[in-house]
Amino acid sequence: MKEGYMGIDVGSVSTNIAIIDQDRKVLEKLYIRTEGQPIRAIQEGLMRIKDSIDIEILGVGTTGSARNLAGVIVGADITKNEITAHAVAASTVVPEVQTVLEIGGQDSKIIILRDGVVVDFAMNTVCAAGTGSFLDQQASRLNISIHEFGKIALKANNPVRIAGRCSVFAESDMIHKQQLGHNLEDIIAGLCQALVRNYLNNVGKGKEILGPVVFQGGVAANKGIKESFESELGLKVIVPEYHDVMGAIGSAVLAYEAVKEKGKSNFKGFDTSDFNYHVSSFECEGCPNHCEIINIHQEDEVIARWGSKCPKWEAV
Repeated sequence: MKEGYMGIDVGSVSTNIAIIDQDRKVLEKLYIRTEGQPIRAIQEGLMRIKDSIDIEILGVGTTGSARNLAGVIVGADITKNEITAHAVAASTVVPEVQTVLEIGGQDSKIIILRDGVVVDFAMNTVCAAGTGSFLDQQASRLNISIHEFGKIALKANNPVRIAGRCSVFAESDMIHKQQLGHNLEDIIAGLCQALVRNYLNNVGKGKEILGPVVFQGGVAANKGIKESFESELGLKVIVPEYHDVMGAIGSAVLAYEAVKEKGKSNFKGFDTSDFNYHVSSFECEGCPNHCEIINIHQEDEVIARWGSKCPKWEAV
């Protein structure tokens, strides 16, 4: 039986799982929609991975907005934020990487590395115009598949300029350009360029963007966005093979390093997906902070809690 290390990245839009071997090669990957139910998504992901592989898991790491929740459910050996996980994954694929561009469904980020160390980063979780969900919406409105979006953009001869500072203005401007008679290819290419300008002006503002540049996240599949980045930056942009699950790959690499250091794993096994988990919360009135305490229940037992600014509720 093969041996591997698993990384789980639970975000607001997708839940991604990746399994790597000791040479950091990807053995298996899974991308599913979170749909606002991270516990269900984690359990479904574990069940699907269990049914598709014959690999002994020697360690597991978690990342993403629900990384703590995922870590409790699976018994994570290491839990790290998305910046760390994406930087580790990019460095694994392109060891000399100096800039990581990451655009997901609901947020986007830029990570600046020098000599393999993160020296700066920025995130955007506010403006929808710089995210994948906005592209999804526009593809749906134009009645084309998001998978064809980038290919159509590459056919443009005269991309129109779309106001991309805000998703509302961008959509209004697209409709206006359609009414003026511009063809679909030029409008879509203009939208790709607008999204890239939005990203560089907001997320990348003030950052020293040097090559090699690695572009990851679900939007990296869009060839129109990739070409727009290359045009704006004047640099080659590398899209990794597993660009859509790079956070999970980074978590798996971190799990490998954590288990190697401590010599054992906390992984609870795939059977953890069979348990009934739920979340409850209460407000602590022990001091003026009024912290919201989050309880994680496995069946009827509280197995973890967090949210307090003091150690009062750390003991389960």
